[in-house]
Formats: sequence, C-alpha cells, structure tokens
Amino acid sequence: MSATPDWPELGFGVGLRAEHYQTVLGERPNIDWFEALTENYMDTRGRPLSVLEAVRRDYPVALHGVALSIGSADPLDRKYLRSLKELSDRIEPVLITDHLCWTGVRGRSFFDLLPLPYNEETLEHVTRRVEQVQNFLGRRILLENASAYLAYRTSTIPEWEFISEVATRADCGILLDVNNLYVSAKNLGFDPIEYLNGIARDRVGQFHLAGYTDMGSYLFDTHSRPVYREVWELYEHAVRRFGPGVPTLIEWDADIPPFERLSAEAQKAKAVARCAADTLGKENASAA
Repeated sequence: MSATPDWPELGFGVGLRAEHYQTVLGERPNIDWFEALTENYMDTRGRPLSVLEAVRRDYPVALHGVALSIGSADPLDRKYLRSLKELSDRIEPVLITDHLCWTGVRGRSFFDLLPLPYNEETLEHVTRRVEQVQNFLGRRILLENASAYLAYRTSTIPEWEFISEVATRADCGILLDVNNLYVSAKNLGFDPIEYLNGIARDRVGQFHLAGYTDMGSYLFDTHSRPVYREVWELYEHAVRRFGPGVPTLIEWDADIPPFERLSAEAQKAKAVARCAADTLGKENASAA
C-alpha cells in the first residue's frame, strides 16, 4: 500500500436500506453510489445479498461496518474478518469503512459505538490493529469519527490529532462524519472548526451527513431527520478544506422516508459542495 492514498471520487450517494430495495432495483434512480451496512450482508446467501449484488452491477458500492471494534482490548475477531473479506471479495466495494471506537469486551458486544481514551497507549494499540486488519484484507480501510457523549479523564490528545495520527501511522483513511462532529462538539464543548482544521487533508476519503435529535441537554445521533442547517454549514467548511472530490453520503437509519427524500438530500449536498468549491476558487483567485 502506498504512503499517499488515492481515494475514489464517487460523487453523492445514499445508504442502501431494505425499505428502498424495490425502488433501487426497479427504477435505477439517478444516484452516484450506495453504501451498504456490512453486517446485514455477511454470512448470508439470502435476498439481501442477492440485492446487493444486483445493485453492485449498476452502481459503486461501499461497505460500512459497525462491529469491527477496532479499539477493543479483545483480540481481533478472526471469524468476523474472514466473513468481511469473503463479502469484500464477492462485492468488490470501492471503500470499506468502520468506526474509531470499541463495541464490546471479553467476547460480549454492547451493540453501541463507544468512545476511546485518546492517549499514546491507545494510539499504539489502535494503529497495530488497523495494520493487522488492512494486511488481512489486502486493502486500506477508512475509520469514522463516532458521536460522543462523554470524554475520558485519561485522554491527552485532541480527537482530531488522534484520528489523524492513526491514519498516518497505519496508512488508512478517515471517514469524516460531519453530523457526528457537530454532535460531539456540542456535547463536549469543543470547536468543530478547530477539529476540521486539525485533520490531515490527504487522509479524508469520505464524508457522512445525517440528522440528529435535540434532547435538550445534549444532541443525540439518531440519523432520523434531514441534515440540519448548522451541519450543512460545517459541511461547506469541510468541502473547502478537503476538496469537492471527497465522496459524500446521506445516512438515514430511523423513520426512513421515501427514496425521493433521500435523493433530494443528496442533491442538496451536491449543490452545497459546488457552492463551497466556487467560493474556494474565488478565494484562491483573489490570493493569486
């Protein structure tokens, strides 16, 4: 694997959900690419896998996991990795992604994306595990910043520096979830712009956008609403920093609307990205 990543420019996609199988297969909508939840298609020979194969014939597909548990103290789950590699070899996804988190310990899954303490010990641990995963799969993965509701007292490295250093040391990519960033910034009280400006430019290979739920005293990452104005504004800043070629995905996992609504969000992302790119071009021209 090269030390300089070359991430694909996929355009603007949406998550593939069972509620939309019929629409996607029957109408072949004008969407650039789809992202499939990895665990829904592993260890099965049923309809979901046949649908994913059919979609893959017409569109680029990324696999997005929630169970790699890259930060756990448990040994890597070899059975899970074998299943992931089998699915990857079968589907040939354009990207494989998961979360910078842990999901369980001592063989027990908590079915949640739990935060890590950001310190040198954890950095070395996660880096080794990412290298092992990538060597097993024979390709790079991207790690996503998860939404946070607490921070560890033992953290000594800002999250943006931590995820950038993992990506650099392990030669992996970053899936920058702009909604998760906004949620974490509000919940923990840090500056999301400082976070964006601290991320290594060449390591971001994908953006996520979604809608949160305002619980009053905190924001809850539910992926059940349209993208909020503040997240769109943060996304525009991200596009100006990392470039308009970074693929963007709309996530909507609860209270799932008709496919047309998802498509409209993807089109809005395209318009916002174009506006950000135009602004960046004018700024560069003025500085020249």
